[in-house]
Amino acid sequence: MDDSSGPAPGGVHTKTWTVRVDLFEDGDVTSAHAVLDCGDSRLQAHSASLRDPVDRPQAQIGDEFAAGRALIDLGYQLLREGQADTRANTVLPGS
Repeated sequence: MDDSSGPAPGGVHTKTWTVRVDLFEDGDVTSAHAVLDCGDSRLQAHSASLRDPVDRPQAQIGDEFAAGRALIDLGYQLLREGQADTRANTVLPGS
């Protein structure tokens, strides 16, 4: 995963990655769809939260849980990508 936008002044490379989270409410279920756009690649995650019937309806709480879970999933996916890229670019002694 690399979005090389080229060197900025002083030789520093800058990159912009964008995260978008869309939330959908259907009764007591809030679903989230999160997308991490890295420029040349994208990761996606889906999650949901379910309100317990004994709890008072508070849409923001469902949003927080659903979005948080989707973002955690994106984080794990990104770490796995990094691990795979590291393995693919590691030269072992004697290779």
